[in-house]
Formats: sequence, C-alpha cells, structure tokens
Amino acid sequence: MDKLLRRKVDSYLKAWKNNPDRKPLIVKGARQVGKTRSIEWFASQNYKSVIQINFVEQPKYKNIFEDGFEVDAILKNISLLNPELKFISGETLFFFDELQACPSCATSLKFFKLDGRYDVICSGSMMGINYQEIESNSVGYKEDYEMYSMDFEEFLWARGYAEDFIEELYGYMSEVKPLAKLQMDVLFDLFRDYATIGGMPEVVNTYIRNKNFSGTLGIQKQLLKDYEEDITKYVEGLDKAKVKAVYNHISTFLAKENKRFQITKIARNARNRNYIGCIEWLADAGVVNVCYCLNRPELPLKGNYDSGLYKIYYKDTGLLIASLDEEAQEDLRANKNLGTYKGAIYENIVGDMLVKQGYDLYYYRSDKPSIEMDFFVRDTDSLVPIEVKAKDGASASLNNLLKDDRYPDVKYGIKLGYRNIGFNGKFYTFPYFLTFLLKRFLSEKR
Repeated sequence: MDKLLRRKVDSYLKAWKNNPDRKPLIVKGARQVGKTRSIEWFASQNYKSVIQINFVEQPKYKNIFEDGFEVDAILKNISLLNPELKFISGETLFFFDELQACPSCATSLKFFKLDGRYDVICSGSMMGINYQEIESNSVGYKEDYEMYSMDFEEFLWARGYAEDFIEELYGYMSEVKPLAKLQMDVLFDLFRDYATIGGMPEVVNTYIRNKNFSGTLGIQKQLLKDYEEDITKYVEGLDKAKVKAVYNHISTFLAKENKRFQITKIARNARNRNYIGCIEWLADAGVVNVCYCLNRPELPLKGNYDSGLYKIYYKDTGLLIASLDEEAQEDLRANKNLGTYKGAIYENIVGDMLVKQGYDLYYYRSDKPSIEMDFFVRDTDSLVPIEVKAKDGASASLNNLLKDDRYPDVKYGIKLGYRNIGFNGKFYTFPYFLTFLLKRFLSEKR
C-alpha cells in the first residue's frame, strides 16, 4: 500500500499500539481529512489480519450486533457474512469505518476491551447527534483522537522539509532571532500556497503531484458540495435549510469589517432563537471553527464569553478560498490585494492553526476604550492577545490592552503579519507561518 503523505496521527497510532493497556480508539473528524487512509496504512504495517468494515458501503454489517455485543457473537456473525476472514488473537485489528452510520457499534467497544484479544479502531465523520449517542454507548472504554486537515507542519513535510528544518525554525523563534531574507521569502511563498489550497489531503496530493495548482480548485468546490450533502443527510432535530443558510453565509460575514456572524442578516425576519443549535451542529460536525467574544479580557477564558456574539471560520482556509470567486485563488497566490477578504483569509488561517494546536477561539471588541483583538490564548499565568495584521499598520488595540492597568492578566502580546521575528518590550512579532509553533513557544518561553 502506497502512502504519500506523512501525518501526525501516524505517531499517535504507534504510541497507542505500544500502550499495553490500550482501549479501543475512535478517530473522529470532518469528512475527507485523511482518517481512513492513515488508519489503513497503520493497519497494513502493524497487523497480520485486518478486519475492515465500512458501515456506509457495507450496510449489511450493521446486523453483526443483533445477537448481542459479546465478542464471540460478533465474530460469529462476521464469519457468516465473510467466512474467509481470520481472527488471530493479538495480531488482528478490527477497523470499523463510518461509525456514525452505526452508533450501536460503540456499545461493543466495552466488550472488546474486556475481552482483550483484539485491537479496535473506529473512524467516522461524527455528524451532529450521532456522536453524542456514540459517546454515551462507549463511555470509559475508549479513547478519542480528533483529526484535522493537514496543518502547516504536515504541509512542510509533504513539500520535503524534515524535522531538523522545523527545529531550526523553532530555534529562531525561541531565541527571538530574525530570519534571513531568503528564509522569509521561501517560507512566505510556501505559506501562501498552503493558505490557497488548505490542508485537505486530496487537494495537497494533487498540488504535490502536479507541482502547481491545476485541479485543486475543482476538488475544493466538490468538498464544499459534499459538506452540503452531509448537512442534508445527517442533520436531525434541526431545520436543515437553516443549517445550510448559516454554512453558506460564512464568507459573507468574514468579508465585513466587523466579522461577527449575525443571524438577523441571513434572511428577512431571522431571529437567533430560530437558529439555536445550527452553529453548534456545524462545530460538532467539524465543519467550522467558532470564535466567541469575551466579556472581558481576563482569565479564565472558559465561561468568560458571550455565547450570542461570535465569528465563524471555515475549518480549512482552502475551502474559504474556494467559496469565493474563482479569481481569488490566483490573487492570493500572486499576493495581490484581495480587498476586504484579505484580513478574513489571514484571520481564518490563524484561527485554524490555533485550533489544530488545541486552543479554543476567543476574541474581544470594545468601544470604550477602542479595542478589537482577533484572538486570545494563555500561558501558565497570563492572558495573551494575538493581533492578526493583513497590512503592516499600527497596533493601537494591542497597545491599548497592554498599557491599561484594568487588564492585569495581559502582560504581553503577539502580533502576526508580514513581519520578521522580534520583541519590542511589549509584544512579540512573528510571521504568519510560525503560528503552528506558538503553543510550544508559549509553553517553553522563559
């Protein structure tokens, strides 16, 4: 089996297998982020026998649990459907794919764990309510791994850059040492390519194979359609048209100076109460990232936000580009002016890079004093504002936050843009492309 793209889940799966007390694993995430391919590769390299069942493509296998969830009963029913399969104790992986189509499968995970003879990995798109059912059916007897589209580090791997190159980059960052002009030029070119195509494996593969952007936009547009079809297929208990309306208006609001998502402007007479659950469904499905407005820029972050004020970003910036007019992709590649969308693109990609490091997203907006801050993260004892600058302008909001003694949790800030690495005594500047190393920098910062 050929596997072109190295993914971070690869090392996670190896560590999981090396744990003698491993539980059945559920790899969840949006559709087409590479879950199935990565698990298939891992399985082919580590097991003598792999029992792969896809509950969407092979719906007859949903019946293997009809006689209960004891492992031997399940094996018997699988053998009835395919007598050629081999169950080798200690050498067999059961790979249950598209788990969202058979939530009752999750009940079997407890029995597989207690039985102990076989390893189990499940994968699925986890659309909406189905994952809640899966969670309740398997609590305490499984572990979860959320997989995303490729981050910038995985993209660099795909382009042929090795671990020592990443470590060299981090060395500059940790020492707050400016990069050379050649390094900046090459990395910004790579980053613009990544922002343009995003991290969906099929899109990246096409880009790597063709050594240009040909064919990538068509794949992205099909992915957008596929997500719309998923909304129609999986939304339960909500108005599908309203969920689609939210999804289809993301780029409209990102184009505005105030990028806050406003239900009242989606349709005539639209009201927030009529759209309750729509945003949460899209977030749970792994389709969007939601960024909530803080009540005040102070710790703790969780619980300190207004659930009715938020921005919505695409999980994958390549899909944002694909949702715009067809010229936008080439404009970004050539670093031309994208007008109001330019700020949205960089906000979207920074938000996505933060989420892929495990951060939740928060912003803050205030008129008195005038403060508009794109994101907030934290280190061990302080709140860290992050300003994303599409243009290399003044940092009034960041300076207002840092000099105001009403915000004691804010001790320093970070400014991301077309800037080299630096520190002016108040905030760090980093080029956009180093955002993927930010969590490590904050955790190791002396």
